[in-house]
Amino acid sequence: MKPAVVLVSGGLDSATTLALARADGFRCHALSLDYGQRHRSELAAARRVAASLGAHEHRVIALDLRGFGGSALTDSGIPVPVAGTGAGIPLTYVPARNTIMLSLALAWAEVLGSQDIFVGVNAVDYSGYPDCRPEYIRAFEAMANLATKAAVEGHRLQIHAPLIDLTKAEIIRRGAELGVDYGLTVSCYQADAQGRACGQCDSCRLRRAGFEAAGIADPTPYHTAP
Repeated sequence: MKPAVVLVSGGLDSATTLALARADGFRCHALSLDYGQRHRSELAAARRVAASLGAHEHRVIALDLRGFGGSALTDSGIPVPVAGTGAGIPLTYVPARNTIMLSLALAWAEVLGSQDIFVGVNAVDYSGYPDCRPEYIRAFEAMANLATKAAVEGHRLQIHAPLIDLTKAEIIRRGAELGVDYGLTVSCYQADAQGRACGQCDSCRLRRAGFEAAGIADPTPYHTAP
């Protein structure tokens, strides 16, 4: 089995991405980032997901982005928006988060001798983040193949974003086919200590609408009525 680094946040999309990488025959090395996010529930979910889907190993790297803030997810002074997705880039965008996570995955991939990195970004049912777009993924892959010893020596790296063109409902159906237990995942921006979702933030809205459109029962526990 070829090794691959798979970014696992603990959410619905990254769990599906891990399942897809496994189904493609990769030996999956799961990587999560403890970046000072509002709650620890998603990291606990990442550990559950990695174990459930048979990751070869799972590592958590700590890099506290609260030192910069600038996001509702890393600055407690900025409230998580609950009024629905509006125009522009939302306050839950974390500056450079995907670039940082992909860079860490790139470093680990070189050490593992892996030419494959999987990330669960999505450009259809998403909240307007600039680092979830196809052109961003292409640009990062081009950079990776200029910046690494492996690529210079002829071992080109590929960034796989298998969900990028799928709707949330399509993602859920695909994951269900692969046996993903979405009850293990946490998508909410402000989940409580038990991983229960608020039912009101953008991520909760997208997740709930995805299950409804997929015709699959939503296993999400809520701490308030959605």
